[in-house]
Amino acid sequence: MCTGNVCRSPVAEQLLAARLDAAGFDDVRVSSAGTRALAGSPMTPQAADLSRRYGVDPGDHVARQLTEQLALEADLVLTATRAQRAEVAELVPRAARRTYTLREFARVLHFLASDDALEAPETLGTGAGSRMQRAADAASRSRGLAPPPSDPNDDDILDPYRASHAVYDEAGRLIDDAVDAVVTALAAPSVSGGRGGS
Repeated sequence: MCTGNVCRSPVAEQLLAARLDAAGFDDVRVSSAGTRALAGSPMTPQAADLSRRYGVDPGDHVARQLTEQLALEADLVLTATRAQRAEVAELVPRAARRTYTLREFARVLHFLASDDALEAPETLGTGAGSRMQRAADAASRSRGLAPPPSDPNDDDILDPYRASHAVYDEAGRLIDDAVDAVVTALAAPSVSGGRGGS
């Protein structure tokens, strides 16, 4: 999720969906929206080019507005920035514990994976959907334990809308790196309920 749903969030949606599918998460549905969406608009040409550059067909994306219902239905909400994460929490307070910036979620999952906390009891199942749900639950319990970035802005993805190609390139790189980190962590054989404790 981003602001207009024409740049960052559709690129992240498309990359994440394609890579999750390639990793065997074909039963996980990925979609995007905007906090102040340019509803009905396509991706910007530069954003569509980014998706193609990273090997994904941008298709016929149409921007849509984030609603309370969309947030309530989502098992996990990923935003481009901390400000948007706060907007989701304000719109749907119950969604706050399962809402992260994309880069924050990647950071927390990396912490869990490096700490061997993504091991799960066999009784929790091994389906792709259940692994995704366990990862989201583990991240929720452990987000305060993962070392924060030295600069809080490092959890954000800069907004390339109406900016230069260089800004689009940097936004694309940050999205690509974060999506890759998320899928790498999730592709482990099983995912747990975190580090323990309450």
